Amino acid sequence: MIHKTVVIDKNAVIEENVEIGPYVVIGQDTIVRSGTKIQGQSFIENAEIGNNCKIFSFSSIGSCPQDLKYRGEKTKVVVGDNTIVRECVTLNRGTIASGGNTIVGKNCILMSCAHVAHDCVVGDGVVIGYSTGLAGHVKVDDHAVLSACIGVHQFCKIGKFTMIGAGSMVSMDIIPCVTVYGDRAVLAGLNVMGLRRRKIEIYEIDNIKKAYKILFMSKLALKDAIVQLENSASPYVKDIVTFIKNSKRGIARPRNG
Repeated sequence: MIHKTVVIDKNAVIEENVEIGPYVVIGQDTIVRSGTKIQGQSFIENAEIGNNCKIFSFSSIGSCPQDLKYRGEKTKVVVGDNTIVRECVTLNRGTIASGGNTIVGKNCILMSCAHVAHDCVVGDGVVIGYSTGLAGHVKVDDHAVLSACIGVHQFCKIGKFTMIGAGSMVSMDIIPCVTVYGDRAVLAGLNVMGLRRRKIEIYEIDNIKKAYKILFMSKLALKDAIVQLENSASPYVKDIVTFIKNSKRGIARPRNG
């Protein structure tokens, strides 16, 4: 199950039923949980890899953050159960200033050449496409889909059930349940197909549509639109309102303003 050319640090913990291919390096302070498969020539250190993950060749997980403030502190990467990390993905560990951990949730797919920088928090069921990069301190909520060749500015937040189109440059926060495209990225409507795939009830999708119209297609100022939506019974609308209230970078809006 573990190839004879594998190098494992004496402080690493490898649980049962783990498969490790040739020329893999498992460095210090690493835990690999049961059922995980790691293909050849990957590098993992300062990381906790969940159960039944699949790590493909040439991945680098847990290397030091690309942050000039970093001074060698003990930090790590945490990868949740059943997550797939494809070829040449890089996951940098966190910094003490932001809690120390870079986190990728359960059931995620990180496609080839994706990059997750220091102190990012990626939720469950997230898809990150080919060559997409998250700068430091980015937060991506559950079931968001980021297509290929996207750049996300540091400290941005991306709401759940969001779909971001290929080649987008994201420099502001993206509210939940929408589709996004462009440089700089703007809203292009609701992610209706994604909501249906997540089996969101039709009446709730209608509630989200109404909220979107009030926020971006009425003549109300954003703060007044939020007041109008605050008492909504829909948990999805409440999530959108809370997201906007907590945004520090400001939110992306439709191109028409």
